[in-house]
Amino acid sequence: MNPEHHLQCSCTHCKPSVVKQKEKEYHLSISENSRREFLQKAGRLGLALGAGGGLITPVSASALYSGDAEARSREMISNKAVQQGKVTHITLLHTADIHGQLLTHDEFFIENNQVVYKKRGGFAVLKTMIKKLRAANPANTMLIDGGDCFQGSGVAALSKGKAIVPLMNNIGYDLMLPGNWEVVYGKEMMMKDMFAYNCPKVCANMFHQTNDAFNGDLIFPPYYVKRFGDVKIGFIGYNDPLTPKRQSPAYSEGILFTQPEKNVAKYIRLLREYEGCHLVILLTHMGLAQQIGLANKPFVKGADYILGADTHERVREPIAGVHAKVTEPGAFGSFIAKLDLVVEDGEVKDHAYALLDVDPEKYPEDEEMKALVEKARVPYRKELDRVIGKTRTPLVRYYVIETPMDNLITDAIMWKFKPDIALSNGFRFCPPLVPDPKTGVAEITMDFLWSMLPVDSEAKRGVVTGKQLWDWMEKELENAFAKDPAKRFGGWVVRFKGMEVNFTIGNEAGKRVNYIKVNGKPLELERKYTFVACEREGDPDTTICRIDDVAQPERLGITMHSIMEEYLAKHSPVAPRLEGRATATDAPHTLLTQLMGYGYEFR
Repeated sequence: MNPEHHLQCSCTHCKPSVVKQKEKEYHLSISENSRREFLQKAGRLGLALGAGGGLITPVSASALYSGDAEARSREMISNKAVQQGKVTHITLLHTADIHGQLLTHDEFFIENNQVVYKKRGGFAVLKTMIKKLRAANPANTMLIDGGDCFQGSGVAALSKGKAIVPLMNNIGYDLMLPGNWEVVYGKEMMMKDMFAYNCPKVCANMFHQTNDAFNGDLIFPPYYVKRFGDVKIGFIGYNDPLTPKRQSPAYSEGILFTQPEKNVAKYIRLLREYEGCHLVILLTHMGLAQQIGLANKPFVKGADYILGADTHERVREPIAGVHAKVTEPGAFGSFIAKLDLVVEDGEVKDHAYALLDVDPEKYPEDEEMKALVEKARVPYRKELDRVIGKTRTPLVRYYVIETPMDNLITDAIMWKFKPDIALSNGFRFCPPLVPDPKTGVAEITMDFLWSMLPVDSEAKRGVVTGKQLWDWMEKELENAFAKDPAKRFGGWVVRFKGMEVNFTIGNEAGKRVNYIKVNGKPLELERKYTFVACEREGDPDTTICRIDDVAQPERLGITMHSIMEEYLAKHSPVAPRLEGRATATDAPHTLLTQLMGYGYEFR
């Protein structure tokens, strides 16, 4: 940034936040600088840094990402200037949304416009791959996780995240951010799990909201500074500010979430002007659409990259916003994002980015990690390996509008209770399950059920009018496709059975729904309809699946897992498919991302 402009400009977004001296001292003390080092340097830095702290002029996208990124990375390593120490080569490795997936699993790809499945991921494979990547640049490699790590699988749920922590520590992460699902076991458990990680944690928008001495304090340090020789990189963390609305409100009790605009400009200034950082990176868990929106906001001027997470997007070339470039590294431990930087005199002279597959055919399992994973599974293995059903078709949850996996769930709800409509939330987690080509079926285990439904919520019934259903559907479509990225929840379209909905994504809020049919007949606005969905802990009794003012709310005394077990026992092998329960006039039924219009493609 231009320090003089930044200090003189009076516009709303560019005017820096006031930084109190005590706050400066606190934030300096939690980084790699000591206060003494800061005071020694403050004079010669003039608290403005000049060229050393200015915004790096980006190299053109075509120069950065053309060709084989890994080949270019090898060129960087062998470069004479790098070898002689005249420039600094830095490697940032980034994972996110692992969702407790400990084992190698089926993964979904699009190749030549066709769906293909390959084996990917697994902690033992992931560790081997990370060791190899680190060995290529041992002094200057940093490993980062962007959140949603200890939720999403049977072992994670049954241990409340504790069993995942030793595995991540064994891999040796250098920095971690809490994701929106880190709150699933409640604030106290989140803190115990997060603080059990050996590495630093960052998050600048999660505050204690309590009646004790912690009230108003940040739960985690807001930023972290990492040295790579003479190069300093500052990382500022942000979780999704919509977390309390997206999920059961009870999970976030005692936590206040704020928007990044509240303090990001302040921390960018601290890192640039006082810490002397040559690059500033936002580590976020907000979803790709929100992160692109953030990259275009004036208050993030001075940030270079947004290493994002949450929507499980596979960004294969960084997406350039006005002020920063945005990435996401996929999900389930199936991918690692690798960003290589060559820095000279505080400026990025070259860099390359690649999204790398965690491929068991390339990277043999690490035996130590394999044993640790087995140890983590031992207390729950008998129950998790229990087969509860079979499927003849792939169980997939990658599609935005409708998924076979959630069609299966709503089929089970409809079978059990026979309401007019069965509902399932627009979840994204859970890798695919693909039938064996030899047998034609895949076994559904309790472990996989925990991946499909990591929270075993109770089923709940209610009664609503057709007008309520219509308005709710408009609200849910706005959550998924809002033109303002900051308003997108990050989840996919809600799932259902018994109802058929057609909509237009590009229409204005409140005008997307074209028609709704219930049981094959046009929705009647004054008619009353019964529906069943899962309970969201902490919601008012008359709110079910984010539908407010529901009449005759009734807990049904059975959980979703029990419903699924009963249904699979009676109907296996199942064969759920896309059926057109939800359709859009301006997007295919196989839509794979909420981010349209940026040239980005999920594959």
